[in-house]
Amino acid sequence: MKNPEKERLAQHQKEEKDWLKWGPYLSERQWGTVREDYSAVGDAWNYFPHEQARSRVFRWGEDGIAGISDRYCNMCFSIALWNGQDPILKERLFGLTGPQGNHGEDVKELYYYVENTPSHSYMKYLYKYPQSRYPYEQLVSENQNRDRKALEFELLDTGIFDDNAYFDVATEYAKADESDILIQITITNRNDKPAPIALLPQLIMRNHWTFKEMSKKPVITKQGKDANAFVNIDHPYVGNYNLYFQPADKLLFTENETNREAVYNENNQHPFKKDLFHYAVCNNDFDLATQNDSGTKFAPLYEMQLKGGESKIFQLRLTEQKLKEPFADFNDIFSKRQQECTVFYNEITPKATDERKAILKQAFAGLLWSKQYYNYEVEKWLDGDSKTSRPPQERLSGRNSNWKTLRNHDILSMPDAWEYPWYAAWDSAFHCASFALIDPDFAKEQLLLFTKEWYMSPNGQIPAYEWNFSDVNPPVQAWATLQIFKTDKEKNGKGDIKFLKRMFNKLSLNFTWWVNRLDRNDNNVFQGGFLGLDNIGVFDRSHGVPGNGFLDQVDGTAWMALYSLNMLEMSLQIAEEDDAYEDMATKYFGHFIFIAEALNKMDTDKANTWDDIEGFFYDRLILPDGRSTTIKVRSIAGMLSLAAVLTIKKSTLEKFPKFKDSILWFQKYRADNLKYDVIQQFNDGDDLLLSLVPKDRMQKLVTSLLDEKEFLSPYGIRSLSKIHETAYKIQIDGIDYSIDYEPAESTVSLFGGNSNWRGPIWMPMNYLFIQALREYHTYSGNDFLFEYPTGSSKLLNLKQVSDALSKRLITMFEKDAEGNRPVNQNYQQQYKDANFKDLILFYEYFHGENGRGLGASHQTGWTALVANLIEQLEN
Repeated sequence: MKNPEKERLAQHQKEEKDWLKWGPYLSERQWGTVREDYSAVGDAWNYFPHEQARSRVFRWGEDGIAGISDRYCNMCFSIALWNGQDPILKERLFGLTGPQGNHGEDVKELYYYVENTPSHSYMKYLYKYPQSRYPYEQLVSENQNRDRKALEFELLDTGIFDDNAYFDVATEYAKADESDILIQITITNRNDKPAPIALLPQLIMRNHWTFKEMSKKPVITKQGKDANAFVNIDHPYVGNYNLYFQPADKLLFTENETNREAVYNENNQHPFKKDLFHYAVCNNDFDLATQNDSGTKFAPLYEMQLKGGESKIFQLRLTEQKLKEPFADFNDIFSKRQQECTVFYNEITPKATDERKAILKQAFAGLLWSKQYYNYEVEKWLDGDSKTSRPPQERLSGRNSNWKTLRNHDILSMPDAWEYPWYAAWDSAFHCASFALIDPDFAKEQLLLFTKEWYMSPNGQIPAYEWNFSDVNPPVQAWATLQIFKTDKEKNGKGDIKFLKRMFNKLSLNFTWWVNRLDRNDNNVFQGGFLGLDNIGVFDRSHGVPGNGFLDQVDGTAWMALYSLNMLEMSLQIAEEDDAYEDMATKYFGHFIFIAEALNKMDTDKANTWDDIEGFFYDRLILPDGRSTTIKVRSIAGMLSLAAVLTIKKSTLEKFPKFKDSILWFQKYRADNLKYDVIQQFNDGDDLLLSLVPKDRMQKLVTSLLDEKEFLSPYGIRSLSKIHETAYKIQIDGIDYSIDYEPAESTVSLFGGNSNWRGPIWMPMNYLFIQALREYHTYSGNDFLFEYPTGSSKLLNLKQVSDALSKRLITMFEKDAEGNRPVNQNYQQQYKDANFKDLILFYEYFHGENGRGLGASHQTGWTALVANLIEQLEN
């Protein structure tokens, strides 16, 4: 069957058409971000709070609800609403700041990413807007009154959706062409009584002119009269566009400029400010807002009273063309794009159940809706702009001040478009593994960005995230590179060696940074600190170690072993076309061998991280006086050693005789010198298994991994063993530390307290374990069998185990016999409602016992990996 969406992606890649010029790039939260923070002390949440966002101009972007923009966020479209009750328009999503929430920052809205194609030819976003006054104050006060042991107080808990007293507002986009965008907004009253609502489809020009010189200021100007009215947009960066819309009650114009009186208690030079529409609509005073026929912010205003159950549709068209009948072909184009979206996703998993197809489609929709414009130039941010006052000098030695070469001006995949509206290096790598299934070219471009000189530090470090670019995220970029390469090769028949080379060359710099900076004793045992697993340790690993010691981290060492194997595999793939890379395979093979030996010391060295009696790897704390102690926490940090595994087929070894000779030399040399031989079972002429842990230890670890009394939950692998229901306690340098199994939200404040690695299920780590088990199976086949679950007497091979784990993870999103999805554990009755039952949220992490969604509610970044699991099972 013809697949028009794939054709569009091909056109874009060949540069025949720029299908990605417009997309869902408008941020969901620009306020409260580091890049908008010009305070002396780095207080991002309070420097630019939600209550100022409607009145104050952003420096580095814009935000809105269900919005789109061009790829540089110069021209932005979004919706604003008013229910006749609120003191302000619903113009942006509301949520709690980090300090306000009892479990950190959290959006307090109901919205869903329903559909989206990779070219953004069709997109659908659903927002549920209460008909009663929005409970801003109640949401803040109630959460502040709750401690960390209590659940978060959510919008559904307020009762504001009782009796279906809300509107469904569905915003859809369909592209007629690369710069011709059809917009349809459908408002439905879900209550049985009539209710008023106002709709403002807003067009906003991002304000550059306040901060820097422009050749000319952009302008939106009214054209035509009465029912034929439309607006023309003249923008020096984007070009000339027209916005057509159906006849409105009023046409509102203002300037996208700060209301200095409202924000700073200073006089304004003119009254046409960013927040004028709020005042006009909420006070029914339109004198100023209708006074002008031009501005840099515009909205047609539609005011209506909807009967119970009534829907009303509004159509607009943003295009470079000048059209006499802009809506003549509107419905036909919309219907066609909707059908093409269905065709595109059905082709990915044609054999899947309708339920799984729906999960996959919404997972990818969330991933695509989380593509956002991100702009942050650190040196300019530190120094301030030429047209504004100079920021406080303290900032010059404050947050990110050593990242002056970082200049980001791109479309990036966000972990969660509201809660985490900034990239995180390791999150992005997992996102790319999912993007590879639907848009491998975007996945490649996204990953390559992190190796560019305006991202990567001159010393080779990859920036972590804007709150602290110098923090250390797990080095998973090489792993993601291979995931993209293999997926692309499987679907297109040929791997992109040029992409591999580009990534390999730059990642070699990053690998060297890791070796030079994070192996402090040059013994191939790595530290690292934070490494993404926020509160997994008994203490905060990113802020120094108690007693001024250092921590030999099993996860840091395992990540580097995995990194070595990834670089080795990339070397061999490239060497098939360029034999100069065969030598690099030997280099990374050597790195892996030394790391494996260091982790698996078989002697009586007191610094050994393996406990043979307990069958587990533990971190080891080394104090300045040489004393050391084992931190006996059974977590996925210790289990991560399983992830570093690679099977090299004998056919590959035969292609590279120099590399094969190096392997045989290593094998003999290590044996002759009584070193632990990680490749002791290799026989010339066989496949080669490179595993960070030997077979006997691997068996013990997998047995624990599949034990329902430890790591195996009904819904996947827990991040902390359930044996820690009895808290583990340790005293270090006279201070008591402890950790216990917490399957839900965190009860401690480490790393802000909004994430929890002490028991819940995390999709990316589960995905890594599943892929590792499949790799072991590639080598061992049915020779490796395990009880699944442990103690059940039911023996499975490791592929069967990986499939069983995948099904447990997918089950969190599937309806059970009663129509409940485990992710909706706290709101099952609400999600049985006809207007909720097919809507799925993809949370940041999940309850270790019942699968309930936890943390950021729209983290379809790495949680989109559930789509990879569905695809892997069905194909």
